[in-house]
Amino acid sequence: MHILFLTDNFPPEGNAPATRTYEHATRWVKAGHKVTVITCAPNFPEGKVFEGFKNKLYDVSELDGIRVVRVKTYITANEGFVKRILDYISFMISGFFAGLFQKKPDVIVATSPQFFCACAGWALSAVRRKPFVFELRDIWPASITAVGAMKESRAITLLEKIELFLYRRADSIVSVTHAFKNELIERGVDGDKIEVVLNGVDLSKYEPVAEKDSELAKQHSLEGKFVAGYIGTHGMAHGLEHIVAVAEKLQQYDDIRFVFAGGGAARQKVVDLVQEKQLNNVVLINRQPKEMMPRLWSLCDVSLVPLINSNLFRTVIPSKIFECMGMGIPTIMSVPEGEATAIIKDTDSGLVVESENVEAISQAVLELYQNKTLYAEKRQASIAAGPQYSRDLMAENMEKVFIKLK
Repeated sequence: MHILFLTDNFPPEGNAPATRTYEHATRWVKAGHKVTVITCAPNFPEGKVFEGFKNKLYDVSELDGIRVVRVKTYITANEGFVKRILDYISFMISGFFAGLFQKKPDVIVATSPQFFCACAGWALSAVRRKPFVFELRDIWPASITAVGAMKESRAITLLEKIELFLYRRADSIVSVTHAFKNELIERGVDGDKIEVVLNGVDLSKYEPVAEKDSELAKQHSLEGKFVAGYIGTHGMAHGLEHIVAVAEKLQQYDDIRFVFAGGGAARQKVVDLVQEKQLNNVVLINRQPKEMMPRLWSLCDVSLVPLINSNLFRTVIPSKIFECMGMGIPTIMSVPEGEATAIIKDTDSGLVVESENVEAISQAVLELYQNKTLYAEKRQASIAAGPQYSRDLMAENMEKVFIKLK
């Protein structure tokens, strides 16, 4: 089977969509399928083309058996609704035309969160008369208004109409959460064509370690410290100013350090706050290549997973929790009660506190820092939970969707 997959995030980008697509695709290749990924020049999250790449009209390469087709797009940082829409539309157009030249696909897959990519996937499926699978990673455009990037307007209403059109035209929808599936059913989408394939962890790369990466720990003066880490994209939805406030509150604990590692639209805000408050217990690490992630995670004793207090985020499952399970790192989750909090509670792999509650997050950090028995219990529970979310299992589940449509 030839799987044609459209996504505007792909390695060497290291965000969740890029990682999910790559780790699934490598497994589909091993299962004997041909996989072609249409994407753009890597530029997320700063909106700058990565070193060693160019924003070329059409470029073909191979990555671990995956045929990678990169197309030219309008590239911009995540700053401003209009620029981002131009970015998305340019990929929709160039991705569609590139898809016309790919030989004999059996199924066409396109991923969100922005669904202009899915528009290209649907159009290709219509022209080439092949099944269309919409991988639903986020309820967009609702997430735009949830973070305050844009208010309700005619433009949002139009986007919502396009959104529903794509849901109805898709031959199958692969949702990354059960909550997304339930929401679509409530909005009139046929539940029989919606499958849930959660995010997961590559257990061959993420495994428990006995100690911190010595080179990185020495470089950032983290030897012998209890590290609470926020690792990943610094987005508007994460409310990272509250984590900075937690660091400020716990300054008197000399053995506790807070690490912010990554990039994104809210990164500068974090940097400015840390400098303004002169916080000596915060370590700032710039975005790192994906292959560095296990080493970065090894620095952390606990993982901080925040989201702002919006009802929309009750349906979101931050994918980093699965990497934490693979590494045996307890999670301190401060997100609205929903599917993600249920996973942490059911697996007993961390502590769940109220979203944006600086006092509650601070107390959770102190509890795991001071109570060694509790910390050991959460660590072991996290390790035990990892295999439930193996990327091998998730890739196989998604492969079954494709085979059923062929």
